[in-house]
Amino acid sequence: MIGVKFVAVCDFVGTLFLNGLKMIVVPLIACSIVSGMIGIGAEKNLGRMGLKTLSFYFVTTLIAVLIGLICVNIIRPGVVSPEAAQAMLAQAKTPVGFEEKLAEHSTSDIMNIFIRMIPVNIFSAASSNTELLGVIFFCLLFGYFMTRLPLKLRRFQVKFWHSFQQVTLNMADLILTFAPIGVFALVTPKFIDFGFQLFVPVAKFSVTVLLGLGLHFFGVMSLFLILARINPLDHFRAMAPAIMTAFSTASSVTTIPLTMEALEKTAGVSNRVASFTVPLGSTMNMNGTALYECVVVVFVAQFYKVAVNPDFVFGIGTQISVVILSLFTSFGIAGIPGSSIVSIALILGVVGLPFEYVGIVLVVDRVLDMCRTVVNMFGDSVAAVVIGKSEGETGIYAKKSSDDNDMGLPS
Repeated sequence: MIGVKFVAVCDFVGTLFLNGLKMIVVPLIACSIVSGMIGIGAEKNLGRMGLKTLSFYFVTTLIAVLIGLICVNIIRPGVVSPEAAQAMLAQAKTPVGFEEKLAEHSTSDIMNIFIRMIPVNIFSAASSNTELLGVIFFCLLFGYFMTRLPLKLRRFQVKFWHSFQQVTLNMADLILTFAPIGVFALVTPKFIDFGFQLFVPVAKFSVTVLLGLGLHFFGVMSLFLILARINPLDHFRAMAPAIMTAFSTASSVTTIPLTMEALEKTAGVSNRVASFTVPLGSTMNMNGTALYECVVVVFVAQFYKVAVNPDFVFGIGTQISVVILSLFTSFGIAGIPGSSIVSIALILGVVGLPFEYVGIVLVVDRVLDMCRTVVNMFGDSVAAVVIGKSEGETGIYAKKSSDDNDMGLPS
């Protein structure tokens, strides 16, 4: 009887935590995207640099998502024994109709994604987990045309949305304060029923995420630095304090002052470039988060597929949908610990997966959050030095120019 009551309490607390996360999905993403668009429009004299920055963010984030997709499809951490998958399936609260929804996805979904981007009723779309892509698109348009308002009206909108964003961030921070309790409540009943067999897929999942993050951090980012004729080792050393802060706090926003200081004083990036790329990147350049979102969604789909239909194929159309959604949602995510859970809830809802399965990976989310925050922050710093180089700044690692010859790079 005591065990039954304990599980009931865990279910109650876990449901409260999940409901709290779902409650802030729309306001958090909406105000973050609108505020980010305001930040772009505020720099009207930086049109060329803004285009370069956004292009860099888009390309690197897309590469990160594709790396995550490749890793999760090769390692396949969600493919476990049918017994374990069936046991987890019994814990889901909304499994009915999942296979039918998923089976409908095909390559034609690529076109349907663009159709869903323009909702008939924005308020109806905001209340539906399957139509939130339209909310994202609406917020992008809203933020863009807000910057075209007369100065007096624009100032009012800027104050409103910045204050709105601060309120939602505080709400999210409050909810995420209870994340350890919520995660414990979500995971404990599952481990009580299924024991340590769940540690195998969770361990494989963690390895998959860390491998993807490592490839992007050391491989892709180093390649961009080399193309900009910068020694990657110099940049790694310069950003070491910011990297440690990002790892310990799991917050891109918290690391902004240290990142900018390292860029300006150690790397030699001008304040003009650093003050534009870093704050904007803390909201719109989430390489690690986008990779993580993609891996989580495909992992959950793999896990679910084992229990529903072993012959079912998680088609390329659906996976492309996941890539696009991971890319879009990462642009508007808040740079606070655990905020990626909100975007994962959105994507799972769009592809028809029950959000409750995310509890499987939440037990290791904090450590992985620290790692992906490092990738997010480091991507911002790489963007700053690459954009600075493209703008003709000659002071970037000027004292290290003699070292370029050691790498075979042009001076």
